[in-house]
Amino acid sequence: MLSTNCASRFLIAAIITLLVPGLALAQAFPTRPIKMIVPLAAGGTGDTLARAVGEQMSKELGQPVIIENKPGAGGLVGTEMAANSAPDGYTLVMVSPSHTINPMLHADKKTYDPIKGFEPITVAANTHQMIVAHPSVPAKNTKELIAYAKANPGKLNYGSAGVGSATHLNMELFLTMAGINVVHVPYKGSTQARQDVIAGQVQLAVDGLLPLQPLIKDGRLVPIGLTSSKRAQSNPEIPTLGEEVKGYASDTWYGLVAPGGTPKEVVAILHGAAVKALNSPALKERLAKLGADVVANTPDEFRRLLEQDQKTWAKVMRDAGVTKK
Repeated sequence: MLSTNCASRFLIAAIITLLVPGLALAQAFPTRPIKMIVPLAAGGTGDTLARAVGEQMSKELGQPVIIENKPGAGGLVGTEMAANSAPDGYTLVMVSPSHTINPMLHADKKTYDPIKGFEPITVAANTHQMIVAHPSVPAKNTKELIAYAKANPGKLNYGSAGVGSATHLNMELFLTMAGINVVHVPYKGSTQARQDVIAGQVQLAVDGLLPLQPLIKDGRLVPIGLTSSKRAQSNPEIPTLGEEVKGYASDTWYGLVAPGGTPKEVVAILHGAAVKALNSPALKERLAKLGADVVANTPDEFRRLLEQDQKTWAKVMRDAGVTKK
């Protein structure tokens, strides 16, 4: 027979569990592998970053974090899949600025709500996009590019990863703020745009810093400036566009979210594991080599970023006349 004290403690614990249904779940979580959807093709910056973060989170959580690539429609396919998954913490998705852009770009379709449809966990890291030029372009930095474009409106063109992509909208924001006219040439991905600027088929391109590093180093491309708010730790010699165009800044972040309705207690566990993983010296060093700067912010800070991004890109799309698909 239980003693009076033991019985009381048992009764109190049972009452607390009933009153706080998420407590029992959180105490047990996780008990099986976690799936991290990457709505991008394997091998890119986002995929590489997700695998590095997932590997370290596995150690923190005591369960495997399995990466599942679901590319398509600029990230829409994989993110929709995550939005429709059970809100139990066992499905995560690594998102980027396209998370808020895609629902606006596909406004005629019933798709996910980037704010209400997900529970933010943390921004893992900021990566860097940049404008590069073919060596034949008579501009070697942001100031010279603006001067040349103003003297030759519409003469230059630039390649992006496609209409509505972050590379497209980052450039359009820059063109608007700089007051210049450069013709957009959309591609079906950044790889082809990169190849064509190397070949001189287009004069400029916007792409990630990581794949551009060797091309800049061997002189095949000229770095104009980073779109980011800060210089990259990996390449501090490359200035930001904002150093010339005051107020311009567009960080290319990657962050973890869970389906909307995931219990707060589970989100807290996932956030704690992600932050510990991101702040581990081994992962910081690994991400630095990818040209990524660790952020590891709070869910509330991430939510505010998503809300601000939604407002920013809605305006850029209106100003640039981006056609909805």
